[in-house]
Amino acid sequence: MNNTWLVVGLGNPGPGYSRNRHNVGQMVLDAMASRMGGKFKRHKAHAAVLESRLGVGGPRLVLGKPLTFMNLSGGPTSALAQFYGIGPENVIALHDEIDLPFDTVRLKFGGGEGGHNGLRDISKALGTKDYLRVRVGVGRPSGRMAASDYVLKDFSGTERGDLPLVIDRAADAVEMLVQQGLTAAQQHFHSITS
Repeated sequence: MNNTWLVVGLGNPGPGYSRNRHNVGQMVLDAMASRMGGKFKRHKAHAAVLESRLGVGGPRLVLGKPLTFMNLSGGPTSALAQFYGIGPENVIALHDEIDLPFDTVRLKFGGGEGGHNGLRDISKALGTKDYLRVRVGVGRPSGRMAASDYVLKDFSGTERGDLPLVIDRAADAVEMLVQQGLTAAQQHFHSITS
């Protein structure tokens, strides 16, 4: 069994998008990089990459941030998986989820993309929907705002107060998923309510 994992944080490139709800996956990768004491480096797969181990002698992690726009996340994800010899079963997509309330973290394997164009592009590029997802709830817009506009807005002032905790929880979820498996991680994180 391959003990190398590709964790892809979804988002849009550039400072103008960095605090958007849509970029929460990349925010979680930044928190993981900080924990590991590493820095992202540009990779030929059109991504920023950090390679590390989870603990001493633990599983190898490749953290990848596509340098493309969200809707084109599949190319870099597939290229990184091929470069490192990682099968879809060891790919974790870390992304925003409007169908979950803010500050909720959920994990799943496979299934649909729920209208998330970044996931749709990854499924297409990998040729399967059978990869892991860590879903970070950002809630739905109130009123008539389109979901596509909502996810490109920064978190509200109230949300920003709790955001570091949510990001830490999502990073913990990725680590537990890699170390203990999906079922254990689901049982732990799906029981946490705000």
